[in-house]
Amino acid sequence: MHHSTRRVNVVLPALQRSGPVPGRGARVVATRAAQAPSSVGTASRTVGLVTAQLLARHLLRARDLADARYAEPLTVADMAGAAGLSRAHFSREFKRAFGESPHQYLLTRRLERAAALLQVTDWSVADICFAVGAGSVGSFTASFSRMYGRPPVAYRRLWPPAARFVRVPRCVAMAYARPQNRTFREEIATAGS
Repeated sequence: MHHSTRRVNVVLPALQRSGPVPGRGARVVATRAAQAPSSVGTASRTVGLVTAQLLARHLLRARDLADARYAEPLTVADMAGAAGLSRAHFSREFKRAFGESPHQYLLTRRLERAAALLQVTDWSVADICFAVGAGSVGSFTASFSRMYGRPPVAYRRLWPPAARFVRVPRCVAMAYARPQNRTFREEIATAGS
C-alpha cells in the first residue's frame, strides 16, 4: 500500500472522530493533508500526520464558518482567524485543499444561495443581493451573470413563479374548499316552516 494511501486511511477517520465532518471535501482535505511532505523517519512521519490532521480540521472549521455565515460581511482574515493561521498561509492551504481560494469559495456560496432564492421567492434582485451578503447590486449582477451565464432576472424567468411554492395551512385550504352554495339545509328549513 502506498504511504499516502495509508495516511489518508488514518487522517479521514481521525477527522470524523473529532467531530462532524461535512461530506463535501472531507476526503479531499484528508488526501491532500496526507500527501504533505514528511521526512524519512517514522517519528517525523507521525508528527507530519498529526500536523496534517490538525491542518485539515482547521481548514474544515474555516469552510464551515463560510457556509454558516456567508450572508455576513465575512473576510478572508475572519476565516483565517477561525482556522488559527495567517492569511497568506491559510489562503495557500485552503486553495490546495479545496481547489479554490477562500474568497472564491465564499462568493460561490453566496451566488448559489442567491440562485436558490431567485427560484423560490419573488424578492427583488436588490433584496436578494443584500440578503446573501453581497456589497453592491452591480458587482452581484456581474458575478451572477459570469457564473450562471445570464443576469439574475433572466435566470428567474427560467423557473415557475414563486407563488406556486407558497404553502397554505390545511385548515385554511379546507375552509376555502367548502361549498359556498349551501342550499341543501336552507331548503329543508324553508320547507319545514
